[in-house]
Amino acid sequence: MKKSLFALLPAALLAAAPACTKSEAAPATQVYWEVENLPVDSTGVQQYRQKYTLTGDLRGVQRFCFNQFSRGMNLTEASDTLIEIIPGYYAIGSPRFANATGTDTLVFEIVTSGLFSSMSYGPDGTHVVYNDGRTEATPLTHADITANKSGYSNNVTDKMPYGDVVFAINESIKPEAAAGPYDIVPKFKDVKLTGGESTVNPAEANYVAYDSEGFADEYRITVADGKMTVEAPERLWGQLRHRLTHFLGNQPVSLPNAVITDWPSYPYRGLMIDIARNYQTPEEMNRVLDIMALYGLNVLHFHPIDDEAWRVEIQSLPELTEVGSRRGYLPEGENGYLPQIYTGDGNPNSTTSSANGYFTRQDYINMLRHANELGITVLPEIEAPGHARAAIKAMEVRAERTGDSSLLLRELDDTSEFTSAQAFHDNVMSPALEGPYKLFDTVVDEFIAMHKEAGVPLEAIHIGGDEVAHGAWNGSPAVKKLMEEKGLTSEKEVHAYFVNRLREMFDAKGLKFSGWQEIALHHPDEYNKAVAPSTYSVNCWSTLGRNKTVPDELAKAGYPIVLSNVERFYLDMLYSYHPEERGLSWGGTVDEFDALGGYPANLCTVKDANVRGIQAQVWSETQRSPQTLETMLLPKLLGVAERAWNPEETYSVPEFQALIINEIPRWEGAGYSYHVRQPGIRLNGDGTFTANSPYPGATLRYTFDGTTPTETSPVLNADEAMPYGDAKQIRVKLWLNGKPSPVSILYVD
Repeated sequence: MKKSLFALLPAALLAAAPACTKSEAAPATQVYWEVENLPVDSTGVQQYRQKYTLTGDLRGVQRFCFNQFSRGMNLTEASDTLIEIIPGYYAIGSPRFANATGTDTLVFEIVTSGLFSSMSYGPDGTHVVYNDGRTEATPLTHADITANKSGYSNNVTDKMPYGDVVFAINESIKPEAAAGPYDIVPKFKDVKLTGGESTVNPAEANYVAYDSEGFADEYRITVADGKMTVEAPERLWGQLRHRLTHFLGNQPVSLPNAVITDWPSYPYRGLMIDIARNYQTPEEMNRVLDIMALYGLNVLHFHPIDDEAWRVEIQSLPELTEVGSRRGYLPEGENGYLPQIYTGDGNPNSTTSSANGYFTRQDYINMLRHANELGITVLPEIEAPGHARAAIKAMEVRAERTGDSSLLLRELDDTSEFTSAQAFHDNVMSPALEGPYKLFDTVVDEFIAMHKEAGVPLEAIHIGGDEVAHGAWNGSPAVKKLMEEKGLTSEKEVHAYFVNRLREMFDAKGLKFSGWQEIALHHPDEYNKAVAPSTYSVNCWSTLGRNKTVPDELAKAGYPIVLSNVERFYLDMLYSYHPEERGLSWGGTVDEFDALGGYPANLCTVKDANVRGIQAQVWSETQRSPQTLETMLLPKLLGVAERAWNPEETYSVPEFQALIINEIPRWEGAGYSYHVRQPGIRLNGDGTFTANSPYPGATLRYTFDGTTPTETSPVLNADEAMPYGDAKQIRVKLWLNGKPSPVSILYVD
């Protein structure tokens, strides 16, 4: 049975919670996880069965905990109890723990709502909790979910990209010719070959100040007489050095003599990185900046604040990071940290996962300086009024400790009932309190000070503004009073009041602000005339279905827009529906070619619209390490970069694949992780099959017995006809520079 009531946790265990530290005495408990989709019955209900098998020393254990995206769950054992502490964080209690002898095996089966189709929706953050409140990580392994179709599909829905489908895709992207020496991403606007060749070292190019009278950020490269000369605005020198040595090398190389003229078509070429849901270190963010510079991106939209964390130090408000950057077991109230979500080991002080961590003031300043050296602007985001749970809880702790309630962000007697997009019920600031405005005033001043110390001006701050749940203020006495005093008649007008208050604050500080589309969509002309002139950019993100016209609507309202369309530029979406791929799928799938096809003219059709540029987003719910983040960026980000620099068609899909093939050795040399596509499988109709690969030189291995190929399985040459005898299924997997692809499967029957 399931009880979604935090109050059911014993008071004694609540009191012990601050002592959550890893047990050093007890051996680690291992967890093995299996999943099976159940057949859909005549009512259309989709469910799957999860099985957790705990083995080890379970003496003194009171609960087993795990993270998983929130879904309806019910244990099959009636005597066991499943508690959802917050959405996505579960604790199982069982009387069977009391019978532990030291060498134990305990099995929990959970019937779960929905279809299981991706390992992104599998468990993480598994740990046990002892009777005295200690927590200990329990290493997790899982069954191969592709071993049977029931691991990723049911009798109604099967989204697996099978081998024959992948074979056709691989054929369609196969390059017809190798890329030339000046074929890079993004493509140069104009290359005039002048005859002959020169041996030059791009790392020793001569840089000359250049003030173009034409396009902004225009630059010129001349290769002639054994020299390379770069004429460019000085602010671009760092990025151009970085790009040219990446593409052309840092050793003498023979290049065709040429005059290259180039410029970006848009002033805003952005990438948003979310480090709130799962933390990325300053070191990794600097690597991300390096990747951005390689492909001409110039705005890092930095997202360190959300429901699940606050990850930038604000010295005058230490609770923001003390509470907001730490997650663990039994988190609320006096414990001074947030609930574990996505991953972790139950310990708010652990540094072994992406659950905990924050940027110190100096970390942020150092990142600003590195970005500035690469010609990249950092646009920090302070998410409000929704997506604010971390800040709300941190300021509640501050009020309890100090007795100062002036920074409370939500009324303590607010009885509003709502559910946010991420299933929270208490994550929205109150526009009727002064606390949110006082918080913004303090935090914005701190960001201004950090930018000043870094020697990098701050032009704007992103205020978020998205996904405020319906009903967020319907039980707020203060909001009711505000509406009466100001003549406000709807939640939307209350939200608009909040944005306008912030706009006035930003105007007074000499700053502009950015926001997601909700701050600008479907407002009256009076509001637009007041807000649009102070707006740096508005991200058009929710553009599926009936929202397809959002960019047009915002352009007509006079806002500077940044195309951030989910179906093209949300890099945290799955590369494909293969169950082994990492990512979300609410916006479909997005790969490098989807991003390449994000032509601005198709995304915003308003003539003379103020399209400032394009931005990619990487939300981090499924990104648990630097490697998973980089895999989402590479090669998807190349498609974004091409369209942000060149809005018109430049490279065909096969030509673009040739460029990606060229980039892979460079990524290997820099130690970047990147995504590897599947091999394809085709039956030839004569008892043989052929496999193809998206990459020359990849190693293909196959099996016929239903098991996934390993690095010891037989090798298959690409495009070779191979007999398969009486095999019922063919499995092929490729390894590229030691990196494995998802397994491709083709059923013969």
